[in-house]
Parts: sequence; structure tokens; C-alpha cells
Amino acid sequence: MPQGRIIKALAGYYYVEDNQEIIQCRARGKFRKDEIKPLVGDFVEYQVDGINDGYIMKILPRKNALTRPLIANVDQALIVCSCKEPDFSSALLDKFLMVIEHYNIKPIIVFSKADLCEDDSIEQYIKDYQKAGYTVYKTSSKNNHGIEEIKTIFKDQVTVFTGQSGVGKSSLLNALNINLNLKTSDISKALGRGRHTTRHVELIKMYDGYLGDTPGFSSLELEMTPQEAAVAYHDFASFSQECKFRGCLHDSEPKCRVKEAVEEGLITKERYEHYLLNLQEVKKKEERKYG
Repeated sequence: MPQGRIIKALAGYYYVEDNQEIIQCRARGKFRKDEIKPLVGDFVEYQVDGINDGYIMKILPRKNALTRPLIANVDQALIVCSCKEPDFSSALLDKFLMVIEHYNIKPIIVFSKADLCEDDSIEQYIKDYQKAGYTVYKTSSKNNHGIEEIKTIFKDQVTVFTGQSGVGKSSLLNALNINLNLKTSDISKALGRGRHTTRHVELIKMYDGYLGDTPGFSSLELEMTPQEAAVAYHDFASFSQECKFRGCLHDSEPKCRVKEAVEEGLITKERYEHYLLNLQEVKKKEERKYG
């Protein structure tokens, strides 16, 4: 049976790409009965019914699936943070990182508006995140600084953009020259929060990969257990293997390797403090859920 990837979902139809051919498909009634919904990004088996029409017969296993936005099999997320206007928030970035890494998505940090940087504080953050094992870029859409470097990361990847409102996501996409024609003053169709959000999800071809044309991570809900939060960051997960107690939350437990790594300067104290804040939020949500 032929296989392809859903690249667009609209009005009950799923558009499946198979060897650069697009087949307009409907989902079998079985999926509705089993309360399974095909998502953009899904790899599927389909059955042809007429010319360029068909039915989705099977959804192949997913590496991840997001609810906001509704998209599956995302490889990487570009987290756009501005150096200025609005001011950079490391707490917000660390929350984005926890959510994204929890979904097994590779985070790529992009500091935008580099032309507005007037001090070295951002440079220190860049070094700290690079030391923690993250890929970091510094860009300016105004003078195209760093844009060519970013163009190389999309090949063979499904990428989504995220970041708080006003950090320059639309400007960055326009600088990448992918013909989206986004209004920089709006929270754009591709990335929106607010009035101009997209009503469907779509994968757009871009530099031999795909851009998830989605409303972005409109919600930064920490939908995970405390145990999952403890290993969401890749470096915390690595250090946690040496913690004395299995399921260590790196909070009040003794002989915690993560806390030792903080003392040794391998994890910054600021990131650890943000982790504790996020952990408390996760714990409170779990308490409300289970009473």
C-alpha cells in the first residue's frame, strides 16, 4: 500500500504528499470511531480512489504529537528570543526549552534583533546555552546578519517557529525569503497569536525541508509529570543517571548529581532556579488534577 506524509489538513480533507504528488484524502470512518485524528506531519498508508483522491487507511507510528499546534513528527523548533524590544527573558526561554524537549523536539535558540544589542549580557547567555549543549544563532533581520547560516538547518527537517509576541519571528521568516509575505506588525498567519491566527495547519516546502505553518506554541502549558520535568532538559537527563535515588526531582533529595553539577558550574544557577519554578508549577497542576 502506498505511503506518504500529510502536509495539509483543511475542511475534512487531508493532503498527502507521495513523491512530490499530492493526493486528496479522507480519513476512514474507523478513525472517528476509535477517536483517532490524523495530523499534519503524520506518515500514513493510503488507498487511491480515482484520480488524485483516496482514503487514509493507517497512521504510522509518531515520534511526537503536539496539541497546540496540531502537528506530528516535528524534528526541531526555532525558539526566537529578542535581544531588545522586548527584553530577553531567560525564564521564558527555559520554559520553552522544557516544553519542547519534553516532546522530543530539538530546540534551536535564535537571538533576534542583534542590531539592538548594546552590551555583552546576551553574549554571556549565548555562551551559557552553548555550553549546555544547545545550538544558538544570533541574527538581525535588519542587516541580514546570521540569516545565511540559519538557511542551512532546514534540510530534511520539519521545523516550527515559536517565541513570545514581538520578538521578530515574522521579520526573521521574511528575511529567510520564503515567500510568506508576512506583515511584521501582525502576529502572522504562520506564527500567530492574537487575531490573525491560521485556521489550518500546513507544511510548507523550505530549503529542502518543511516549515510548519502553524499558530505556534500558543500555550506554554507544562503538560507533564514532575518525573518527566526532571529529565526534560537533555543535560539534566544526562546528569540524573548518576543521582542516588531513582526518580530524583533534583529538589530536596540528597546526593543529587544535578545539584552537584550546579555547584560545579556545569549548569548555571539561574537555569536551575528556573527549573525549580517550573517544577513547582508542574506539581501544583498535578495536585489540582488529582486533588
